Amino acid sequence: MSTIQHIEIPNYTTEKGRTYISLSLSYQVFGKASNAAPIVLVNHALTGNSNVTGENGWWNSIIGTNKLIDTNKYSVIAFNIPGNGVDDYLIKSYADFTARDIAAIFKIGLDILNIKKLYAVIGGSIGGGIAWELAALYPDLIENLIPIATDWKATDWLIANTKVQELILNNSSNPVHDARVHAMNLYRTPESYNAKFNRGLDQNTNTPNVESWLLHHGKKLQERFQLSSYKLVNHLLSTIDITRDRGTFLEVASLIKSNIFIIGINSDLFFPVKENNDTFLSLSKVKKNVHYGEIKSIHGHDAFLIEFEQLETLLQNVFTQQQTA
Repeated sequence: MSTIQHIEIPNYTTEKGRTYISLSLSYQVFGKASNAAPIVLVNHALTGNSNVTGENGWWNSIIGTNKLIDTNKYSVIAFNIPGNGVDDYLIKSYADFTARDIAAIFKIGLDILNIKKLYAVIGGSIGGGIAWELAALYPDLIENLIPIATDWKATDWLIANTKVQELILNNSSNPVHDARVHAMNLYRTPESYNAKFNRGLDQNTNTPNVESWLLHHGKKLQERFQLSSYKLVNHLLSTIDITRDRGTFLEVASLIKSNIFIIGINSDLFFPVKENNDTFLSLSKVKKNVHYGEIKSIHGHDAFLIEFEQLETLLQNVFTQQQTA
């Protein structure tokens, strides 16, 4: 198991103008040494962390020995979003930061680690949004950009739902639990619920199984995730926008040198697949090396954590051949 390592970043000024004398950036490295193999940066989702493979690794199904992202071939690095709490580092003033700030902080970390080029950046949900922001900030950094179940912007729908989450987090007497219960209804779909529960009842309590399942998810997150961390990452979701103070989407995205592999989910309620299609169709008019793939699933947004075989099929051409750094 890879141990968590730390980088101290001095005197960082956020996009909103708030200066932090010191920020703690923690990370883990898996597979080959970064000076001996192509480097893959993996960005975690809202409640995720840097532990992407190995014991309790949240993406074990696609990262590891002889898997899609083969740790015998690649050096895999994953940063923790500062303040996600996995390393006990917390940020109270969550509104100081944007997704663009997190991308910039990741780049500072890469510079400190003397990493000049990334073979790939892959991430789902907010991790993919941060990947878009990183590519827009540093158009020559990434060879293969792989945003999954996400988009380059926060839509009105996304902003509305992160606002509901914020209200729950700031006003509920059981905030992390209750926010998670609400969020699960965005991460899954009616079809997913119907297939899983079929209106079943818990025989002991005579309550719907779906209610017990939701409350279980709320309790589990409450046990392992801190309130300030949830507030921060939920806020970051609402700030994804590579065009802010820059120009149009095509003006910004056409400068990105990366091969771009957009992966949508046909049933995603959080980042609707139409947005992914529109992004692909728009960008493909000015950029040849942009590709689109779609996961077919009843499970909605969470399908990128469920439909591993489809994800592997969609991305096998990116990762199955040994590449040079």
